Amino acid sequence: MLGERSPLRASEVMLSGDCDPCQFEWSGNTAIIFERGNYSLSFQGPVRDNHFHATFEAPRQVSVFLPPGLDVRNPALGMISQGGVVLDSPEGGITVAWNSTRTAEIRFYDEGRENLLYIFANFWIIVAVVMLVPFLFSMKKRE
Repeated sequence: MLGERSPLRASEVMLSGDCDPCQFEWSGNTAIIFERGNYSLSFQGPVRDNHFHATFEAPRQVSVFLPPGLDVRNPALGMISQGGVVLDSPEGGITVAWNSTRTAEIRFYDEGRENLLYIFANFWIIVAVVMLVPFLFSMKKRE
């Protein structure tokens, strides 16, 4: 309510590594416990407001897959935290990857928002031209 973090329930949690299958236990509704080691963790969870933010206690390798139709590359609409690299994914869509980070953050958008940005920008360019033309004609008459 006042900006505090509220963990969300993840689904389709998969832990992979040298073990097959890797075992983990749920601790409450939002945390998992597993033996110390080198693992890859994948899960699905809800994302709100076209924004994803993850914070870790130690540097981690992080990758976020965005399906086709979502993007982060337009700096007026999207954002990638420091160290993030955008890669085209073979399945379509894009993957944003960080090699060693404690914080991974992206703000993404869909094609509709990008189209609205271009319409808005074109509108203001037209307004600027309409306002400048009479000024330029009056400058010519003075000379």
